[in-house]
Parts: sequence; structure tokens; C-alpha cells
Amino acid sequence: MTQIIGISGSLRKASYNTSLLRTASELLPDGISIQIFDLSPLPLYNDDLSKGDLPSAVNDFRNSIKRSGGVLIASPEYNYSFTGVLKNALDWASTDTLGNLLTGKPIAIMGASRSVFGTVRGQLHLRQVLIAADANVVQRPEIYIRRAQTVIDEHGNLSDDYTREKIQSLLAALIKRIKATA
Repeated sequence: MTQIIGISGSLRKASYNTSLLRTASELLPDGISIQIFDLSPLPLYNDDLSKGDLPSAVNDFRNSIKRSGGVLIASPEYNYSFTGVLKNALDWASTDTLGNLLTGKPIAIMGASRSVFGTVRGQLHLRQVLIAADANVVQRPEIYIRRAQTVIDEHGNLSDDYTREKIQSLLAALIKRIKATA
């Protein structure tokens, strides 16, 4: 079975972006699964922590990336960028001291926000960071869900068929990359 690690850039309990990852897990073909990783236990990146025993949350995160065929990121946009919690996780995954786990790793991104711009600006910054980490980033389709509160209900259910189709297309592109690099 091929495993994809799902990373939400939001720690919010009722996160729209975590809901997107759950929706994606429902749309996968047989033989592929998504493990949604909770970033909340990760300490702030500090290279001093890499000298000796790593915090268990960091080990768990890095091992999940190693075991995965690819990564699916869903992140909101804060202040025209992606979230600090996501940047912190990417730093732990790509540190030179511990080894960059993102080099060549197939990664797809999407995002949802309450704003009218969705996550366009945040995803531009995220793509820059992933390029610097030498990741294998899926370029299309791009999924920038604006006014997320109108398509994701209070229970985290995505009601928009068009968005579900776009997520399926993004997953297909990610799976194609995973198979090409396997």
C-alpha cells in the first residue's frame, strides 16, 4: 500500500484545511492511503535539538515522511503567506543537519481560507520554500479555496462537487509523480 502523509498548516480544531485532507482521503483509489500528521507536538526548530536524541515528535514526523511515497499539504493563508506551524515542520523535514527528506519527494499543495483571495499568496511562498528544499512539487491543478465557510460546513464536510473534482485531479497528479519516482 502506498502511503501519503497529509500535513495541515492549521492547528485549529475545526480547520478547513484539515477537512480538505479528510476529504482527500475519501477520494483516493484502492491501495493508497493518507496519514494526517498532527503538527502540534513539534517543537520550534532549533538546530541544537538535533545534537543527541531528537524530540520524539520530530522523530515521528521525519519517519512518517520517510515511509511516505508523497506529501499532501493543505494550508490556510496568514498575512499573505503560509503558516508558521507549517514552516516549522518543513524546517524539521529539510534541515541539512539531519538530512533533507524533501529532496525529490513528490508534494502536492492546496489550501482554503475565509478570504476572497483563498490561499493564492500563501501558496506562492510555500512553492518557493519547497523549491529551495528541492521537492518534486505538483504544479497543476492549483486549488485555492476562497470563502471556505461557504463550501465546508461546521462538521468539516465539503459540499462543493467542483472542489471535490479538483482534489481528485490533484491526487491523480500526485499519485502519478509517486509512481514515477518509485
